[in-house]
Amino acid sequence: MAKRTKKRGINFVAILFALVLGACAGFACLTYFTLPETEELYVGEELFYSQNETSVSADPIAFNNEQFSVHFLELGNKYTGDCTYIKFGDVDILIDCGSKSNSVATVSNYLNQYVTDNTLEYVIVTHAHTDHYAGFAATKNSIFDLYDCPFIIDFGAGTNKSSTDKTYANYIKNRDKEINNLNAEYFDASTVEKGTPKIIKINAHLQFEILYNDFAATHSASSENDYSVCTLFTFDNKQFLFTGDLENEKGGEEKLVENNKSIQNLESIELFKAGHHGSKTSTSDILLKNIHPKRVCVCCCAGSSEYTKEINNQFPTKAFIDRVTKYTTEIYVTTLCVDYKDNQFSSFNGNIVVFATLNVEKVNVVCSHDSTPLTQTDWYLNRAWGTKEN
Repeated sequence: MAKRTKKRGINFVAILFALVLGACAGFACLTYFTLPETEELYVGEELFYSQNETSVSADPIAFNNEQFSVHFLELGNKYTGDCTYIKFGDVDILIDCGSKSNSVATVSNYLNQYVTDNTLEYVIVTHAHTDHYAGFAATKNSIFDLYDCPFIIDFGAGTNKSSTDKTYANYIKNRDKEINNLNAEYFDASTVEKGTPKIIKINAHLQFEILYNDFAATHSASSENDYSVCTLFTFDNKQFLFTGDLENEKGGEEKLVENNKSIQNLESIELFKAGHHGSKTSTSDILLKNIHPKRVCVCCCAGSSEYTKEINNQFPTKAFIDRVTKYTTEIYVTTLCVDYKDNQFSSFNGNIVVFATLNVEKVNVVCSHDSTPLTQTDWYLNRAWGTKEN
């Protein structure tokens, strides 16, 4: 009898163990098959801050209806990415939203300080790299979910992106849903024809031009970067240029100048957003000597080893800085990498705001953390240029 009781006890333990093991396996499968189709899990509405608790947002600046402002946003993490917000009066424009899907909480928190009608009148997605479009591709609470976007401009069909890429597929799904639900206007920037740029006049004081991009038009680029949507904004006769990640290794920037009269031999533009986060392959002399920028803003996590351990080639690169400083020393950078491996980052200049006022010549720059230009900072002056990180 004692042996029989013991056997029953062993069977009970075995059955209980099997049930627990089965439940764990079922939960694991459920979790796997219900993950969002992005590179990040959905993170809700929490905000992300640097490891030293420096806030990635700041008190909003009050703009009146005669002021045009360009905001380069920090994205709440250690990764390089682009997000540019433009405002004039009640018109709100967003160019890109990187770097990860969890950046949406940080970006939307910033936008909600200025967007009063839940509408982004124009959305421009420059190219199919997640550090530029991840915020539009999130499965839950993407930019398209949070805001009405009645006019969407993107890189079109001329990319090398595989239709099996889940994040890219999510972007296309979210974009098309927004177009269908709002009956939104959609423009494929790769359809711009040489000699006939697409000009969008917003009002009497503001317009922007979608520039002809030879690589995008011919669908011949080997890199996603060279499909970038390039735009020239004109406000009150002041000009602001955005070229995404267009590079010049194979002549992208050179062709941009060659094929667009509006940026040939400009006397001087007020602002240029650095090409490809201040890489050594963009913001070339051929472009700079035509646009003569008064100031350059860089969207990156400065000194990050995300892509390379070679210090000279980490964003913003030494070659980029050397080229730009021939024309201007007003270079501003959003974020600073403190220790990439330990996930430590901080604000460099922080959120950078460049703004102009109707009938006023001076253009102003205000930064949420520190308004010191790059080449005057201790980080730049003390950097061990020419060495590798450990």
